[in-house]
Amino acid sequence: MENPHAERQAVLLDRILKNTAKCTEAILEINACLESTVRANSQVRTAADLSAKYRRNVQYNLEMTKTAVDDSTSSN
Repeated sequence: MENPHAERQAVLLDRILKNTAKCTEAILEINACLESTVRANSQVRTAADLSAKYRRNVQYNLEMTKTAVDDSTSSN
């Protein structure tokens, strides 16, 4: 005679395995989407880095221009 407890456990284990497989599939899909997003954002990151460098250069040039103007004004 079959053990009903063992049958119930086998059914539950089967459900757990199926759910685990679905979760693994979903995680793999999420990873693929994240990789795609990271690749797409690489160009945005490059543009942001260039913009930040440009801003720093402009700030430096403005400060140097202000210093030069102040020096020429004070020497007159």
